[in-house]
Amino acid sequence: MKPSLLQRDVVCFGEVLWDILPDKALPGGAPMNVAYHLKKLGTNPAMITRIGKDEYGEKLVELLSQNNISTDYIQVDDNHSTGLVYAKLKAQNEMIYDIVQPAAWDFIQWDDQLNESVKQSKFFVYGSLTSRDQVSRDTLYKLLDIANAKVLDINLRPPHFNRSLVEYLLGKADILKLNNAELELITSWYSKFLHAEDRMKLLQDRFHIETVVVTLGDEGAMLLENDSVSRHPGYHVQVADTIGSGDAFLAGFIHQIIKGAASQQALSFACGAGALIASKSGGCPQYETSEIHAMMHTYSKQQSISSI
Repeated sequence: MKPSLLQRDVVCFGEVLWDILPDKALPGGAPMNVAYHLKKLGTNPAMITRIGKDEYGEKLVELLSQNNISTDYIQVDDNHSTGLVYAKLKAQNEMIYDIVQPAAWDFIQWDDQLNESVKQSKFFVYGSLTSRDQVSRDTLYKLLDIANAKVLDINLRPPHFNRSLVEYLLGKADILKLNNAELELITSWYSKFLHAEDRMKLLQDRFHIETVVVTLGDEGAMLLENDSVSRHPGYHVQVADTIGSGDAFLAGFIHQIIKGAASQQALSFACGAGALIASKSGGCPQYETSEIHAMMHTYSKQQSISSI
């Protein structure tokens, strides 16, 4: 076992890739974005993934290394290329994605070191996309059996999921993060509830999930915990793009929970982190944690003035 294993607060499992935009290529992949933002916030993550033996893969390892994120568990694939996603901007600043298949991250192999890494971490972050191929799916399922607090960032990307897969992943989750569209889609399999609170409660009860968090874009987020629903209105910013904003939100939430913050405080900070990243280009921009606090403070002052 490597000595560094005991130092990992969070292990993120899954895809690393490049978002190919009309005018540039940006590093991404939800699990890597979460790891990147956790490190920026002062939490110590590790990343389990697989890259190709190519320039794209080398640049991803370089990015992680430059940001002091462990690359100990990044496998190199001789036969498959590093993941690519062709991203286009729709109306309301929404992104649509063409995710190339197969990619190296579809073939994450089991390794006993992965077992030890996950056992020693406080949180294990996973999603649905990396389960589209059986090789990575089998590795993920083994890790879910030994993980501590399991955080599911469901991240549904058609056609890379099905109902049985989603239900299995939900059944393993301690914390579930999803957006409102994903909440409506999944709960429509079971009921026609009209209100988000009822939909969240359905998932919590049906799959025995301790905490359900739903992001609502520029309308903030909702949290269901201990049969109580909390809501934060969010922070309104000039949006550059929404790539990685949900990942920054999740990283902010986990970071606050590790620090022992109350749920409302964690939700507020998570909304601030997501908003700040939406104001910047790409999923892994340069920034300082102080920028989140400054934006939240300025917004709170403006709200106080407007309410007088």
